[in-house]
Order: sequence, then structure tokens, then C-alpha cells
Amino acid sequence: MSGSERRLVALTGIKPTGAPHIGNLLGAILPALALTRTYQGIYFIADYHALTTEHDGDALRESTRQVAATWLAMGLDTEKNIFFRQSDIPEVCELSWVLSCFVGVGQLQRAHAYKDAVAKGKEATQGLFSYPVLMAADILLYESNVVPVGKDQKQHVEMCRQMAHRVNETYGEGTLVVPEPLIREEVATVPGLDGQKMSKSYGNTVEIFLPPKKLRKKLMKIVTGSEALEDPKDPDRCNVVKLFRLFAEEADVAEMERRYRAGGFGYGEAKQKLFEVYDAFIAPHRERYEELLAHPEVIEEELAKGKEKARVVAGRVMERLRKRAGLR
Repeated sequence: MSGSERRLVALTGIKPTGAPHIGNLLGAILPALALTRTYQGIYFIADYHALTTEHDGDALRESTRQVAATWLAMGLDTEKNIFFRQSDIPEVCELSWVLSCFVGVGQLQRAHAYKDAVAKGKEATQGLFSYPVLMAADILLYESNVVPVGKDQKQHVEMCRQMAHRVNETYGEGTLVVPEPLIREEVATVPGLDGQKMSKSYGNTVEIFLPPKKLRKKLMKIVTGSEALEDPKDPDRCNVVKLFRLFAEEADVAEMERRYRAGGFGYGEAKQKLFEVYDAFIAPHRERYEELLAHPEVIEEELAKGKEKARVVAGRVMERLRKRAGLR
């Protein structure tokens, strides 16, 4: 593809930490997939990054399969985009070392993840300390133009930009492509079963592809008020309604809100309607997800295809950098 035809590249890393939940779906997966309308998408499963917290090999392999199956089931087009496993690309570790020679210890000490771990008295491993360097290598290795991040992650992209600038100042402009952060629009907070933000750390998640019976059972656990069936209720304070709004049509939301305020509408019926609307939305994707997990060789084929594409780009970048740095 010529330079004039090349689309801007947007890179997204996905850390494999168990089965993704509805919060991941709405906050990261669907917004990232939507970017492919505008950008060339590069998506990778960040299994090296997962090693900072996951040391069970079988668990990491299973999480990687689940994450890969999730993105494929939700419609990631691997013909038009690149989808691969981070550890399949050895050049990322090589670039990480080069970048580590262009970043100060003081800058790494100011990284949010490291500071947070120290503040909470957690063990700060060298892997956690140098996490931003590996993240910068992930970005710079594929000539990424933009990196979609939330406001809380902007610091990592800024650190990446600083490393790239220092390398370019040393070895010449164009050695590395300097990316820009693409700040994601704030999405509605997805409430968990207890009303807090849906998060594995709170144990309040609803996994994306739960089978219908398990999905319904879990949604019935959503914490609600104690009003009687006949009592009017405030829809704006109800966790069921907050979730319903994220998947239902506007007219259906308006009708549920009307019935809440009128009284005679119970939480059990509201939860049933939430189950029905989400189950209808996810059913075709669930079928594909289950099919992929039943045939892991298909997942591996897709990741192998992405590996080959990714190594072409990574090889080009590293050959240019090695030559200018005197490594070859």
C-alpha cells in the first residue's frame, strides 16, 4: 500500500484478565470496533502485560482464548484489521529495551500504576515499574498514529511520545512514528449488580456471553429498592433501569420509566424485561463465541494470520532502528 493510500493506524491493546463483562463491552470493545470505520485497526492481546498479575499459565491461556473469541464474536474483521497475540512478536521486547535506554527512572516513578501500587503497599516488581516502556514499545512498533485511551490513561501515551521524540532526536526524524492520544468520549458508567461501577475487583460483573438461564439468574440479583409493587418508583435511582437504558430502544425506555412512576410495576418484571432485551442483543454473538471456544484451532488460525501481518510492520520498524542505532 502506498503512503498516499495508507489509512491512519489506531492501536488497541486488550489485557487478558478472565471472561470480559458488559462493562468491558460498552466501555472498550464496541467503541474500539467502531474506530475501524475511520482507521486501520491494530488489536493485540496483551499477554506480556498480564504477567504483572497473572502467574498461572493455564489461566492466562484460557483468558487469552476468551478475549480473542470475544472480539471475533463481536465482529472484528481480521481481513481489514490486524489481530494478534503480543507474545507472538519478539520484536516488542527488543524495542522495549531500546526505549528503556531513553527514559529516566524519575519519569517511571511518576507513572500512575507504579505510584498507586506503592501507595497501597503492594509489591512493585520491575515489570510493573517498566510497564509504561513495554506499552510504548507496543505502540511504536506498529507505526501507530493514534491510541484510543480514557483520560486516566493519557499519561502513558504522553510518556510514549517523549520516548519516541528522544529516539528521533538521537537517530533522526522518522525513526519512530510519534503517536497522538485519541481521548475516548466518556461513556455512561455501567453499573454492576450492586450499583457500583461494574468491575471484577468488586465482584459485581455480568459476563457478556452467559447462557440464557445463567444470565437471567444473575440479572435477578441486581440490588434494587424495597418499595412495594404498587408504590411509585424513581427510575433514575434504579440499577435495573440504568442497565436497560444501555440496550433498549428509546420508546421502550420511556415506557419503563412511565410505569415506574405510575406504580404497579415491580422490580421482578423490570429485571425480566432487562434480560429479554440484552439476551436478544447478545444471542447471535453468543452463538459465535461458543462456536469459537469449541474450536480453539480457529482462534489460533486467526491469531497466526495476524502475527504474520504484525511481524511485517514490526520488522520494518526494527530494521530501520537497528541500522540507525548501529546494531547491525
